[in-house]
Amino acid sequence: MADATLQQTAKTTGGESSSNEIRGDTGIKDSELKQSGSLRKPTEGSRPKRPVKAPELSIFERRNWLIHMHYLKKEFDACKALIKEQLAETHGLCEYAIYVQGLILRQEGKIQESLEMFQKASILNPKNIDNLKQVARSLFLLARHKAAIEVYNEISRQQTSVDWEVLHNQGICYLYLKEFTKAKEYLKAAIDNNRHEISYIHLGRVFALEGNLQIAIDTYKQALEFSPENTEIMTTLGLLYIKIGQNQKAFEQLGQALIYNPSNVKAILAAGSMMQAHNDFDVALMKYRIAASVEPESPPLWNNIGMCFFGKKKFVAAVSCLKRAAYLSPFKWKIMYNLGLVHLTMQQYASAFHYLSAAINLRPKFGQLYMLLAICLTHLEDSNNAKKAYDQACMLDNYDPLVNLDYAIALYNWGDKRSAIKQLRLFEDKLTILKEVKSNDVDPEMEEVGNRLNAMLQIGETSSWKETPSHKNEGLSSPAEPSAPSVSSELDEQANLPSPPSESPSASVDKSSEEKRSAVLSS
Repeated sequence: MADATLQQTAKTTGGESSSNEIRGDTGIKDSELKQSGSLRKPTEGSRPKRPVKAPELSIFERRNWLIHMHYLKKEFDACKALIKEQLAETHGLCEYAIYVQGLILRQEGKIQESLEMFQKASILNPKNIDNLKQVARSLFLLARHKAAIEVYNEISRQQTSVDWEVLHNQGICYLYLKEFTKAKEYLKAAIDNNRHEISYIHLGRVFALEGNLQIAIDTYKQALEFSPENTEIMTTLGLLYIKIGQNQKAFEQLGQALIYNPSNVKAILAAGSMMQAHNDFDVALMKYRIAASVEPESPPLWNNIGMCFFGKKKFVAAVSCLKRAAYLSPFKWKIMYNLGLVHLTMQQYASAFHYLSAAINLRPKFGQLYMLLAICLTHLEDSNNAKKAYDQACMLDNYDPLVNLDYAIALYNWGDKRSAIKQLRLFEDKLTILKEVKSNDVDPEMEEVGNRLNAMLQIGETSSWKETPSHKNEGLSSPAEPSAPSVSSELDEQANLPSPPSESPSASVDKSSEEKRSAVLSS
């Protein structure tokens, strides 16, 4: 019994010691556990406490991330509502909210309001270069180029390093101010700082506006080496080649542009005009069909389509297409010029007079317009005003011998042989100069007509010359040979716009004016 009692006591003692060891490991006594109540079971109504919400910070920029997210998603309504709330809380002192509001106003077309927003942002933080850049950009879009240049100069003074964007934009501002020397200086500096194709494009445009077409071509070649798949550069280079008469190289560049982008409307117009120059009207119309599916409301496209129909003797279709072009762009003088020419061919002299008068109002210093107007007046039996129109044409056009030939024929038909001889001599002088400069551009039929008129005036024969003013083709003249969009005139028109534009005006006819003149003299 004694042994059994001792063993039971030992077990009890051992159990207590093991219990003490376990409790000793936790370092917590029984009394402490009881007092803390951690061993108590939770009651039914008690719930775990939620973490305390962090207090909102009253800083101006706490919603900038949300404004930025809405702006990137183009959720402008939600973005403007958030900006309004943020500005109300900060009493108009949140710089980023004002900045984004200016960007949204600019995209909505409210340039002046956006300028005011960026100016407020720059006042809040005058050392932020981005605010000043946006101020200069808004001034540029408002065509206040001198003010924009002053802001860019201020940015250059504040910056420690050269910024390509500032140099490039300064060059563009000087381009629109037609200060080409400074424009070239800043654009070259921008290219030296960081090569961008857009800087090459504008530098080439400056050289083209100055008339340095070969230097412009070299500039675009450098741009093409830097960006070999840029179809805009290829197309512009092709137009420049057309301008200097290298049609083979022009066709190669335009073909490359169409390989990379078969629906490039500008390249299609240029290539189609070259086809029209070779009387390939059906092929040109196939090309124009592709362009019409991409850009159905292009005035130059419908102008060229109309002149293709004119070349195919489909005058009603030509008038329809040209009137559509005039509806889309009522202030393009070439469209009015071609409409006047088509109506003159159709013997609708009053309508021709109407369109030619509109073209003269748009382009008052183009001599051939006055020549066609004089022909209309001749058919309308208004010889006095016809003489005035011929005199104006001769005064404005000192190089085209056809104007003097037209005038000489009209004077001969009116019975004024002395004045006709004088105009014929001027025609011969201009023709001699034209042969020396551009011998390939002289039409032998025009020269033949001049020789026949010379013979008639000296011999005094009038049987084949004394035509009534109602002859359907008398004095009929066409526009210049079909050509691709004029690069220099196109860029000159763009220089007057607030942003760089691209357009491809062209005019196309089937016969040269010399061919039509020969038809008159052979009647």
